[in-house]
Amino acid sequence: MNGHDAPKTLTHLFRSQSRTAPALIIPTEPAVTVSHADLHDHIGQLQGELAKLGIQHGSAVSIALPNCLELIGVFLAVTWQRGIAAPLNPGYKQDEVEFYIGDLGSDLLVIPQGAFEKGGPAVKAARTYEAAIAECYWNGKKIVLDVKDCGKLGSRDSQDVLEAEEDDVGLVLHTSGTTGRPKAVPLTHANLLASIESICRTYELSPNDRTLLVMPLFHVHGLLASFLSPLYSGGSAVVPSRLEPSFWQVFAQHKANWYTATPSMHRLILQFPPPDPLPKIRFIRSCSSQLAPALFHKLEEAFKAPVLESYAMTEAAHLMCSNPLPPGKHYPGTVGPAQGVELRILDADGKEVQQGGVGEVCIRGASVTKGYLNNEEANKSSFTKDRFFQTGDQGKVDEDGYLTLTGRLKEMINKGGEKISPVEIDNVISQHEAVAEAVSFAIDDEAYGQEVGCAVKVAEGQSLDSRELKKWVGEKLAAHKVPKKIWFPDEIPKTATGKVQRKLVAEKMAKS
Repeated sequence: MNGHDAPKTLTHLFRSQSRTAPALIIPTEPAVTVSHADLHDHIGQLQGELAKLGIQHGSAVSIALPNCLELIGVFLAVTWQRGIAAPLNPGYKQDEVEFYIGDLGSDLLVIPQGAFEKGGPAVKAARTYEAAIAECYWNGKKIVLDVKDCGKLGSRDSQDVLEAEEDDVGLVLHTSGTTGRPKAVPLTHANLLASIESICRTYELSPNDRTLLVMPLFHVHGLLASFLSPLYSGGSAVVPSRLEPSFWQVFAQHKANWYTATPSMHRLILQFPPPDPLPKIRFIRSCSSQLAPALFHKLEEAFKAPVLESYAMTEAAHLMCSNPLPPGKHYPGTVGPAQGVELRILDADGKEVQQGGVGEVCIRGASVTKGYLNNEEANKSSFTKDRFFQTGDQGKVDEDGYLTLTGRLKEMINKGGEKISPVEIDNVISQHEAVAEAVSFAIDDEAYGQEVGCAVKVAEGQSLDSRELKKWVGEKLAAHKVPKKIWFPDEIPKTATGKVQRKLVAEKMAKS
């Protein structure tokens, strides 16, 4: 069974069974091109290997791979086997990987070829929780899963090859919380397919479309918009390992016609050698943090294509709002009307505000998670009585239904689309022997929209400088979480009642 009447699971992602039409192009030398039917076969073969290894319904598989064919194959094979795919940033340090593997009780960690012998942070973290470890690589004919350590799967029997169901959790991504403990967002196959269908409908994706995938695939933006939706539409994706200055050369060479990225990535792309002649670009999409109107205009002027700003969250399996394609109107400074979800603007009492009024952006729909894993407190505070998810963002809707975001209710730091918990940074910096108190906060940044700032009170009798502390933090946290600027006030500013307000601290530091 295939097509529109098929169950809403990733097992039925492939509506094209072509042996000739590309699904993925890996722009190596020489390039690797995989058709829809061949990719389907590779995933089926991997699913069989995972079943023999003992992966079963509910098994979590942590995937610490860069963007590559192998990541895509393993991700889908895990979900087909009714497992939970949990992509990880390969740049995470050991403590971070340990948290994510421990939080999900992962049965298996998948790493690149050669990584096991090096014994890096992910390998050490997996051993802490006795997760099995497998290297994964493309040998020119198939995706190889090379088990290096059976871990806890050593005592588990081989499993049958399973058929995914709509209510199975297929993906878990962690999103940072204001408590500092990242929240696990479970997304079912039905959630994912609802978002995929909405993305394909919004951008009119078809077998004629090809995207250049530059978003990391440990991010919901990359997974849903850049990878799953193009495959579902019968189209294709060009998948380099990272964003590089050869972006436009690769874009033109492989005949891509659209891409999606964060504003910080768009700024880099504007600096890359421009294509000559300019390829025909159907649209450029911007998401994951707010796009400055000046950057919007620069992109449209440089690349002669409509720039469509959108609004998305992990909890909604990505897409919530987007500016439409022409002839629909698209504007700078707005994220467009709701797409695939019901949207309301609610006041502090949970009542819907009048059109044009400012309040909290709340959403409900088939793509929205049912709630965080093992976090009742967050679930109670994040959903209204009638199951609208409270995004923590402030906004207003105009007479045409276009949403404009006006600020954040939450204190998260949004660095180029990466959501960073200030409490997590506080907790790490506070462990330094020379630190008495630390408060982290967002500071404005031209490249990323926001960066990490921190105010640190040095312990009595100790000395500490910014360079030394940044190096120390860099050994504990991923590079994007290291503060860009650190202040050393004599006292951390507090309210009259002795409470720390990050906004107040940020304002005081900016003036100092």
